[in-house]
Amino acid sequence: MNFIKRVLSTVTGIFVFLFICFGFLIVLGLVLGSSNEAVVTVKPNTVLDLKLDFPIRDYAGKTEFKQYAFLNEDEKNGLFNIIDAINYAATDSNIKGISIDNNFIKAGISQTKALRDALIKFKESGKFITAYADIYTQKDYYLSSVADTIFINPAGLMEFKGLYSEQLYFKDFQEKSGLKMEVVRFGKYKSAVEPFLENEMSPANREQVEAFLNSIWAEVKNEISVSRGISKDDLNNIADSLLARTPKLALKSKLVDRVGYHDEYISGLKQAVGVPESQDLNMISIEDYAVHTATELLTNYSKNKIAVLYAEGEIIYGEGDKGVVGQGSMNRSLKKAREDDNIKAIVLRINSPGGSALASELIWREIELTKQVKPVIVSMGDLAASGGYYIACNADKIYAEPTTITGSIGVFGVLPNGHKLISDLGINAEQVATNKNAVTYSFFEPLDDNQRAFIKEGIVDIYELFTTRVANGRGKLQDEIKAIAQGRVWTGIDALANGLVDELGGLDKAIAYAAEQADLNDYMLKEFPVYKKDLEKILSDLGIAETKESILKEELGEDAYWVLQEIKSLSKKEGVQLLFPYSTEIK
Repeated sequence: MNFIKRVLSTVTGIFVFLFICFGFLIVLGLVLGSSNEAVVTVKPNTVLDLKLDFPIRDYAGKTEFKQYAFLNEDEKNGLFNIIDAINYAATDSNIKGISIDNNFIKAGISQTKALRDALIKFKESGKFITAYADIYTQKDYYLSSVADTIFINPAGLMEFKGLYSEQLYFKDFQEKSGLKMEVVRFGKYKSAVEPFLENEMSPANREQVEAFLNSIWAEVKNEISVSRGISKDDLNNIADSLLARTPKLALKSKLVDRVGYHDEYISGLKQAVGVPESQDLNMISIEDYAVHTATELLTNYSKNKIAVLYAEGEIIYGEGDKGVVGQGSMNRSLKKAREDDNIKAIVLRINSPGGSALASELIWREIELTKQVKPVIVSMGDLAASGGYYIACNADKIYAEPTTITGSIGVFGVLPNGHKLISDLGINAEQVATNKNAVTYSFFEPLDDNQRAFIKEGIVDIYELFTTRVANGRGKLQDEIKAIAQGRVWTGIDALANGLVDELGGLDKAIAYAAEQADLNDYMLKEFPVYKKDLEKILSDLGIAETKESILKEELGEDAYWVLQEIKSLSKKEGVQLLFPYSTEIK
């Protein structure tokens, strides 16, 4: 009897626990849902606060939870939601101007350029743009240089020194640790695996890094020159000699207009808007205003639609998610857009360093099927390299930003090998096989010549397929593509010159061209993909995964954590890879 009581008690406890958890999820869903649906009001004489200190993705993402629909998400803080909000603010009589205030912007160079272009267009309305910072990072200043008046704190700092990129090399680390990466690559410039083979940068890799950094710096410098009325030579001199490193030097170099405190900056905004000093200034955050803009734009209904599909992040074989491109969600979205009679054209927005060769090929195939039915136009963001270029190459037209990094038409395979590590620990692995080539790869044994030859054969086959896809998509001979391939990366400007892209411009130009091809005068945009989630992912999104990440960052520090993630990411890659050669961080 006591046993039965204990069993019933345990079962009851489990049910109560599950009921409480379910109730918590419902309450949380109602809270989140009500916050998303809250009406954002804009008061008269309001300043739009363009504070961009959150991670900016091209696509904020739309998520549907399989079990709990009330947890569905449709965020409006993506890059193009922000650009829509800036464009809408130009016509909103309640918005008097824009304030760019202490950003520390978390966006790529091409994303920053797209925001900058939107701000330049905003200025045509006659409304003001002002900027203030305690510390201007180089990217912050690039964005803020469009402002009519630029403030800096008297005790502040400015970074204006040119660009650089840093690559870690692990050859000696492998020897010391006993954990080695078996590498097979094809392409003179395919440098993603170079850190495992060398202790220093190869001349070929240095050549391409210098080329794309100089190209991007030239674009940044040219645009700042136009906005600030400072010659490009003078800007180079300022960067070379660090003549803007202090507020006084920045003022003397004409990179800023005023040295003052934040309260003085706010007083200046009040004066510009016509608000008495004794009253509070009406300000609205860009995130709230983007929600308001999205609601307003929904009233501009049209039956005709242009689909915008976002391929953002590394390409993996699988479903995909925010920040990760999978053929599952991409191909489902392409098929849905292809079969929807109201969708007249498709724009594929790519911001990806590439990844899985197989997944890239599967997405390429779905694009090939889709463009037989409707126009498919590509817009490239910060990156459309390697596998990211693979899924772009057969589009009807390709647009890239001048600062886009693309190309990297090459292939590599990498397999972790722990033979020395386990040998040093006194462990030996023995294999028994029925056939000569049954053991194609073992973590515990180095690759023999026969195994390496088979892997290289597969690499070469994929390289031949890759260059064939590009040649057919771009209307060129395969030998012409091979001459600019071998894993070399190019900026958008250089890619235009060598025929890898058709025109320079952002997503707006790609959409306009898609509308032209579909002969549309009025249309709405419909965004894809919609990500599918289950209960396990809900628990992850509630903070379990983030807690682990935050603990590691706190214990190791940001830089050490980044090194750990780089090693971990490379060690997990399976199969043949079409991946951008190195870290995408430009400093």
